[in-house]
Amino acid sequence: MKRGCLTLAVLTVAVAVVVVLFGPRLLEGGLRLLYPQRYTELVEREAAEFDLEPNLVYAIIKTESGFDPQARSHADAMGLMQLTQETFDWIFSLYPTEDGSGDIWDPGDNIHCGCALLRLLLDQYGTVEVALAAYNAGMGNVSGWLESGDYSHDGETLHTIPYPETDAYVRKVQRAYRIYEKLYS
Repeated sequence: MKRGCLTLAVLTVAVAVVVVLFGPRLLEGGLRLLYPQRYTELVEREAAEFDLEPNLVYAIIKTESGFDPQARSHADAMGLMQLTQETFDWIFSLYPTEDGSGDIWDPGDNIHCGCALLRLLLDQYGTVEVALAAYNAGMGNVSGWLESGDYSHDGETLHTIPYPETDAYVRKVQRAYRIYEKLYS
């Protein structure tokens, strides 16, 4: 009985030492697995081209598709950054790539158009929160919300996002963005 208690005590102390010495690194390593940086060359290039924070782009890709280039949503949004074909075609007509392929399923084209759209939304609305709401719910909806006293006091920010899915989306991307910033900045 004494031997069992001694073994348990030694094991408990050993685990405590490992947690104290290596816990933060183990936690960070686990978070890096959950919040990876994939398609790094493409993300870094397009973020630089459109003057975006790369970690914000990673957060959107993580939230939208989980880095699955073949992801397709119930709303028929496609690819890494989950663009509808209509939105992709519109953005691609404004910001074509050098090779001009315009393939929504191509990770490079999808990230290019997603970053171009995000830059357009940030320029239009001025804040990450409102731009993310527009990325998810569309510019028409968000512009209407900003004009309504029910959702905006100043016409520039939203105190309420009326679509629960969009509200959850904005919070999820913002949370992922904060985590990416802590892990990779």
